[in-house]
Amino acid sequence: MKKHYKNGWIKALFAVLFVFGLGATFYIFSNESNPDSSLIINKEKQDIGKFSEQELAQKDILDSLNILKLAYDVAILEKTALSQQLELERKNIENLTEIIKASKNPSTDQIILYRKQFSDLRQSLNTSVLEVKKLKSQNKNLLSEIEDQNVVMYQQKAENDTLISKQKKLESTLKDASKLAMNNFKVVALREKKSGLELETDKAKNAQKLKVSFTINGNSIAKTGKRIFYIQVLDQRNKVLGEDKLIEFGNDKALVYSFIVAVDFQGKPVNVYGILNSDDGHFPKGTYFINFFDKQEIFGSTSITLE
Repeated sequence: MKKHYKNGWIKALFAVLFVFGLGATFYIFSNESNPDSSLIINKEKQDIGKFSEQELAQKDILDSLNILKLAYDVAILEKTALSQQLELERKNIENLTEIIKASKNPSTDQIILYRKQFSDLRQSLNTSVLEVKKLKSQNKNLLSEIEDQNVVMYQQKAENDTLISKQKKLESTLKDASKLAMNNFKVVALREKKSGLELETDKAKNAQKLKVSFTINGNSIAKTGKRIFYIQVLDQRNKVLGEDKLIEFGNDKALVYSFIVAVDFQGKPVNVYGILNSDDGHFPKGTYFINFFDKQEIFGSTSITLE
């Protein structure tokens, strides 16, 4: 606001001084075009002993230069690409002003030269003012285009963000939907007869095997092919029975398992089972806990107690 107020005040002052300068300039050139009138006026001034003809012309040119310098000040305040050029021209005005001030009793030829230089500077300003208006108009249009582009870019970014968000949700949905669902987690103890027939038992002294099983539900969008699952059997002392092997998954996670089971999954429901044999011919009394893993993720558990 202060800058606009200052610019407005300077422009108003420039308008008043410019009108005055036009009058002064008109007066200067009218004197030159009408020598008789100039002689009469100068004669009157000589009569009162104040200024010579050259001194009066010198003073008028200095006044016009001061007004012209103020006009350059106003143009420079617009801060366009021409500001540097305008500052150089204003410096030329200051230099010409100093030269004229230093000139004592300038000759008629000098006055004519000063007027010519003043006229050139004024014409240069007129040209520059038109160019400044053109640049301001171009800048205004450019700013308008930039604002329009910013609006379009903002809208496009919002649309992209929405699409990315929807894509992430879809990917998450597909990922969740493609996961296998398991149920019917079971474990039974078996004893084997001489004939090879296997019978279920809940007696520890007869339990030679632990048979674990579960069902994979059908899933048409899940990855098909060979799938491996890890079975972990813990006794009452929390010891891992069976192979007792460690596997690392490369993401700072690892698992100690008892044995693995594999299945060829083709999108349809399938029953999976595995056998853990006793090392001593039977399992000691107690409760056994069985955990089912798909890599490092546990997806089910069950237990059995042998008497």
